[in-house]
Amino acid sequence: MQPQAIAIKAPGPQIDQGRMRLFWVGALTIMFVLAQTLIAQAKPESLAPLAEKISPSVVNITTSTTIEGRTGPQGIVPDGSPFEDFFREFQDRNNNGDGPRPRRSSALGSGFVISEDGYVVTNNHVIEGADEILIEFFAGGELPAKVVGTDPNTDIALLKVESDKPLPFVTFGDSDLARVGDWVIAMGNPLGQGFSVSAGIVSARNRALSGTYDDYIQTDAAINRGNSGGPLFNMDGEVVGVNTAILSPNGGSIGIGFSMASNVVTRVVDQLKEFGETRRGWLGVRIQDVTDEIAEAMGLESTAGALITDVPEGPAMEAGLLSGDVIVSFDGVEVADTRALVRQVGNTTVGKAVRVVINREGNRKTVLVTLGRREEAEGAVPAAMEKSDPEMQEKTVLGMTLSLLNDQLRSEMGLSETQTGLVVLSVDETSEAFEKGLRAGDLITEAGQQKVTALDQLDDRIAEARDAGRKSLLLLVRRGGDPRFVALGLDD
Repeated sequence: MQPQAIAIKAPGPQIDQGRMRLFWVGALTIMFVLAQTLIAQAKPESLAPLAEKISPSVVNITTSTTIEGRTGPQGIVPDGSPFEDFFREFQDRNNNGDGPRPRRSSALGSGFVISEDGYVVTNNHVIEGADEILIEFFAGGELPAKVVGTDPNTDIALLKVESDKPLPFVTFGDSDLARVGDWVIAMGNPLGQGFSVSAGIVSARNRALSGTYDDYIQTDAAINRGNSGGPLFNMDGEVVGVNTAILSPNGGSIGIGFSMASNVVTRVVDQLKEFGETRRGWLGVRIQDVTDEIAEAMGLESTAGALITDVPEGPAMEAGLLSGDVIVSFDGVEVADTRALVRQVGNTTVGKAVRVVINREGNRKTVLVTLGRREEAEGAVPAAMEKSDPEMQEKTVLGMTLSLLNDQLRSEMGLSETQTGLVVLSVDETSEAFEKGLRAGDLITEAGQQKVTALDQLDDRIAEARDAGRKSLLLLVRRGGDPRFVALGLDD
């Protein structure tokens, strides 16, 4: 018999397809619901609760200043104008014969309360020169304020108001924790329009504008005139900056604002509250950054550190620091550059004995220095130097025509009798010396970190540098009393 094929009937395809269809519809529904939930969670939350919480501590500041009246028609008509007598007569009539009247000038700014007993922080430029300062609170009401202390270096001022009840206040946060991209909000009184809130992000950190102690947070939160002195908050309601300046071609916000970092402000405020003034540490040296050329000329492994260009009378001189030393560590902290060193020294307690690690002629050495107070530091006084040979000599080297310093040149350059060195008479405009800023009238006092009092000594320093396999020679150059190091290449 022929075997018969047995047909096995598969389960109904219509039933399976229906189940699959229901499965996918259900899965898509669940995915859609989950997606909507995630979108809802990703949507930025309103800043209203945070603004409501911290806004009572933000204040508007109005200042008034008396400006003496001017005599004559200045600013109305030019001197010698045929209308000059007419306007003078008109002004005399308005002055009732009592002379020019003083007038009042008003200015607006912002600030914030940092304690329930009425301490208020703002910018120094908001209240500078003011005769009267009036604080207007968010909830209404006004109180006069007195200046506790100011610090023009960081543009911070501390005010005090007297209130019969505790005032709402905010606290400072750690500005070092603020990251580029973090949300921030700025509050204040922009353009005199009253209380206002703007939001943005931290655009950059550690910005330096013009001051020695600058440490600004850059933000795109709208900051305009009148916002000065107002707070920059993080999302925890902590003050991480004091709104101080904007970068703008037209005077309005273009999204580049700067707030002084709270970690700088808190130190200043603490000192103003305790002493009524700042008390910063003072090392007593002039310094400059170490460039690649200088590092090569000095045989340094890196450009980290701060190169001492001058040591006037003060703590550093007493401790034995010398011109040409490179400060690589201060009080246990590695020194990255001059800006970092200046800030660290300024933040160190006056009178503290600190360990300063230096690189001197290729060797590391630790020096103990007792810091003075910068605010009390007198002008730098150059140390006495050896007498120079008055005989006139000239020599052209490294693209410069040099002369030994004599009495005539000292008189022309306004230098003391104790000053020695080589005077730059002219510089070849095609030379590296000209490219690096050397000009006629500069005074070279050291070459290869050794004093030069004769032209042949410069030749010796060049020969020594070449023998040591160095490609450049380090010069200490003074211009108008200000020293700086310059590394010039040595041609074979």
